[in-house]
Amino acid sequence: MMDKADIGLIGLAVMGQNLVLNMADHGYRVAVFNRTTSKVDDFIDGPAKGTTIIGTHSMEELVESLSKPRKVMLMVKAGEVVDRFIDLLIPLLEPGDVIIDGGNSHFPDSIRRTAYLKQKGLRFIGTGVSGGEEGARFGPSIMPGGDPEAWPLVRDIFQAVSAKVDDEPCCQWVGQDGAGHFVKMVHNGIEYGDMQLICEAYSLMENVLAMDCDQMHEVFKEWNTGVLDSYLIDITKDILAMKDEDGEPLVDKILDTAGQKGTGKWTGISALDLGVPLTLIGESVFARVLSSLKDERVRASAILGQRPVLQIADKTEMLDALRDALYASKIISYAQGFMLMKEAAKVYGWDLNYGEIALMWRGGCIIRSTFLGNIKDAYDKNPELQNLALDSFFTEALQSAEAGWRKAVILAVENGVPAPAFSSALAYFDGYRSERLPANLLQAQRDYFGAHTYERLDSKRGEFFHTDWTGHGGKVASTTYEV
Repeated sequence: MMDKADIGLIGLAVMGQNLVLNMADHGYRVAVFNRTTSKVDDFIDGPAKGTTIIGTHSMEELVESLSKPRKVMLMVKAGEVVDRFIDLLIPLLEPGDVIIDGGNSHFPDSIRRTAYLKQKGLRFIGTGVSGGEEGARFGPSIMPGGDPEAWPLVRDIFQAVSAKVDDEPCCQWVGQDGAGHFVKMVHNGIEYGDMQLICEAYSLMENVLAMDCDQMHEVFKEWNTGVLDSYLIDITKDILAMKDEDGEPLVDKILDTAGQKGTGKWTGISALDLGVPLTLIGESVFARVLSSLKDERVRASAILGQRPVLQIADKTEMLDALRDALYASKIISYAQGFMLMKEAAKVYGWDLNYGEIALMWRGGCIIRSTFLGNIKDAYDKNPELQNLALDSFFTEALQSAEAGWRKAVILAVENGVPAPAFSSALAYFDGYRSERLPANLLQAQRDYFGAHTYERLDSKRGEFFHTDWTGHGGKVASTTYEV
């Protein structure tokens, strides 16, 4: 009789196939199933030929082929499809078995599914898997959360197939219920920010410094050897070097409208819900939305006119300024992302280890960079660190980059080149370090038109006042006070 499989996987799209092959490479026996069963046969006769991977043609056959406690991983489209498969699996499984959702699910769904399956006597893991198809095949970053009792049952498999940095697996237990998918969501939001920042540097090089793709390739190649060393800078240099069949740069022939799958939007909405100023990622999502208005932008350019064109005196100086702006803005983006995770941990009762999260992101995932080692060091030094910008390494980095950062934002403004991520990051930096902001006037306005009350500098915090600004408003105040 054939040996039972260590784990089952449902969903043989590119991520699912590559993850299965990765598991097989590490000595694990995997059973697979796909709704379109011909995909199972094609996979077994193709990429999986000669391996110990078991192809199955029904959910019953898949479950029957697994050793106990059974572990079934779903690599299917997020949303209703996950719920449908869970409901199909429940009657086939036994108490103590584990269902794993490895898709890009929204964290509230993972909170709900953990509780739902616990009622059924089953264990649930909702895990982020980052790194694209290459990462899935050769070592992704894996961010598991859910039912803590399920973690020991899958830990060896997950840590074996994950990326490694200094022999440490880029996979550790994140936290209860939706914590894993929340951290993956923030990862994706930071990814949006990193990509937008790189695009703004590229746009300024192209539109203001009049550089061609070969010249920009050389700049990004150089940047990738310093503090900006990262996967996204690395692929950007490769993209800029790629030529089309006619020998012209391929990137110049790609339509300038960007797509999105929703995780950046979820990050922004979560930040608004939790009251965290996640400005850079929010602007990065809106930049993609604005890019999608291509026809409207073409019409507007004819009506509103083109950007001004100024002469740039020192290209080398401005490239240094762009590098500083990119680095400083990236620090702000991560600082905001970690602020969001810190607030979510408080609200949802998660015990997040921020140093370990930084380590998990150092390898395998899309935002991997050497920079994340500095973030790990910062949280190892002070696990209660309020804001990444307050760690001495990042404080010095921001102060050192500030002059160039301002030059880059001024360059964009004077030349009419949109740089919402650079400029929103700088505005946050200036706001965060301001001892006094103009919100005193804002509170007066709110009290004037809505009797929302305000606090006074000469009274203790938590004591609220209302002024009859018009002389005929009386002493009535709003029943709620909202920051």
